[in-house]
Amino acid sequence: MDPAAAKFLGAGVAMIALAGVGLGIGQLFSSMVTAIGRNPASQKQIFPIGILGFAMTEAVALFALLVAFLILFS
Repeated sequence: MDPAAAKFLGAGVAMIALAGVGLGIGQLFSSMVTAIGRNPASQKQIFPIGILGFAMTEAVALFALLVAFLILFS
């Protein structure tokens, strides 16, 4: 196998994590909207926790992107 093709394949495999990140963020905001819809008074407690969860989930996407760039450009 050509080394350039192996790099592209490896970077593509590293991006599989983005599917999980997308599902996780969708599940997080779906649950957050449902919880606030059931109890609107709890929005001030739920929203910051939801944003923290979003940031931590998005960090996984950034790490996957970093790994893909390291594979491509090293």
